[in-house]
Amino acid sequence: MAAMRLIAVGDNCLDVYLSKNSMAVGGNALNVAAQWHRQGCDARYFGVVGKDAEGDVIATAIEAVGLPGADLERRDGPTAVTLLLEQDGDRRFLLEDLGVGRDYVPSPERYAALRRADWVHLGTNSSAELIERLIEDRIRFSIDVSTAHQLLALKGVPLVFASGPDEPHVPVEPVIGALRERGAARIVLTCGPRGAFFDDGARLVHVPAQAVDVVDTCGAGDSFIATFIVAHLLKGMDADAAMRLATDAAAGTCLHEGGFPQRLTAIPPWLLRKYADEISAAEG
Repeated sequence: MAAMRLIAVGDNCLDVYLSKNSMAVGGNALNVAAQWHRQGCDARYFGVVGKDAEGDVIATAIEAVGLPGADLERRDGPTAVTLLLEQDGDRRFLLEDLGVGRDYVPSPERYAALRRADWVHLGTNSSAELIERLIEDRIRFSIDVSTAHQLLALKGVPLVFASGPDEPHVPVEPVIGALRERGAARIVLTCGPRGAFFDDGARLVHVPAQAVDVVDTCGAGDSFIATFIVAHLLKGMDADAAMRLATDAAAGTCLHEGGFPQRLTAIPPWLLRKYADEISAAEG
């Protein structure tokens, strides 16, 4: 049986943990592609970084994880960077620069590959133009809207992933209902320690999160997404079982730093100098 051809498109990011003096490479689309590759799928990642040192770091990590490096585009402009501080398990975002990857649309050659794929996943901050083209061409795809539930029209999107409330007393039905009103056909709502919910219009499935000794929650939802797509949509596993398998994958990601296993590196002096004003303003 041929390996499933899966392509994740969109965001990547250099996560800079100032409180740990370390950097990790991630981003929803890149994390999903990396997890697909780890599962033995024929996975590719289409995205763009700048022609800068930050882009070099991401390019190196992409090849190290086993994804085709030639799929990464380099353009003039800054690479996406997030500056973070961690305290008592909470993350504080000092800077979120989406860089040249904002509203990324693949080249015609890369778009032709999307037509041949078994599934396409769009990361956060995806282009409305790209979404419309995928719908028009009847390409099987999903999108992660994260917490930006109101930014995109979702009519015709086969599967929508979104972040939901993690407080147990807050109902998820209004959130799911709002996404359905925007056109979403099937919805997965990931709610952190509360677990995840799947709604296909006929029933609502809930699977609680696993209790683990968390090292880092970054990328846990992306591991969930990658696993659920393969298990439920491509292998035909029923939603309940696929949700449990995806929850196992998310729990495993919480046991290591970064959205996929990688060697974290120390923050280089040139990057600290580059963002010295932003760091001083946030810490002051």
